[in-house]
Order: sequence, then structure tokens, then C-alpha cells
Amino acid sequence: MEVHQSAVILLLVVCVSFSTHADPQPPPDVEPRYLKFLKQHFGPDMSEQKCDRKMNNGITGPNGVCKDVNTFIQANSNEIKAVCGTGGRPQGGDLFKSGQQFPVITCKLKRGSRPPRCAYRGKRSTRYVVLGCEKGWPVHYDEGTIN
Repeated sequence: MEVHQSAVILLLVVCVSFSTHADPQPPPDVEPRYLKFLKQHFGPDMSEQKCDRKMNNGITGPNGVCKDVNTFIQANSNEIKAVCGTGGRPQGGDLFKSGQQFPVITCKLKRGSRPPRCAYRGKRSTRYVVLGCEKGWPVHYDEGTIN
């Protein structure tokens, strides 16, 4: 079997094309906050039944107590990141409100729960999300904002 030079060139062009369109990475000074945001609020496969498991896997409030409430956004990371750019509207400071509603799962602490096994009730809803952004990357979910 003979390999033509044009086939090799075409293969190289395709490879270079894929490598130049790879997902961008956050700047090093933003990356830790972005990764923490993803752990706490990125939930494309989240469900109401998964609240206990997800919340007890390193998501806590101040001083390691059970976190009262936490919301997971059911979207891919590019859709969420877009809120910090063309997919959102500035709200003042570093906050951006999404231009579209997202499905979310909100996990609320059940009364009387204590570490190490915090118990949560999950609720599905759809809402606009308000994110704190740094250099175009989401780093905070503004839980207290009513949309």
C-alpha cells in the first residue's frame, strides 16, 4: 500500500487543527478557584437523590460544618463559562447573570443533620444563575441572589 504525500499533509493539517482548538485553560492564578467552583456547582449528571453523596464528598460550610444549601448547575462547562462572557449580563462588581435559564439541583440541609454525615433534601428547578467571574472564568455561585 502506497501512502501519498497529500494524504500525509492532510493528516497533519487535521491534527494541528484539533490541537489549536483545544479547550482553553484558566490562568494559573484563577485555576484553584475555578476548580473549587466546578467541584461545588458543576453537576451535569446530578439528581435530587445524589445530594447526600455529593455534599458529603468534601463540600462543607465554614469550619467543616454541614453546608446549609448548595446548588449544582446541570449544564456543560462551556455553557456555564459562557455566563462570564457573551452568555451573561453584568450585575455589578464581578457578578454576571445568565441570559438563559439553567436546570439546577439545590441541596438543602435537613434539620438536625451534623457532620460527618450531613443529610440533604434535593430539589430540581430551572432558573437564571448569577456567577462571580474572574478573568472570564466562573469562580463563585451567588447562592443568595433571587432570580
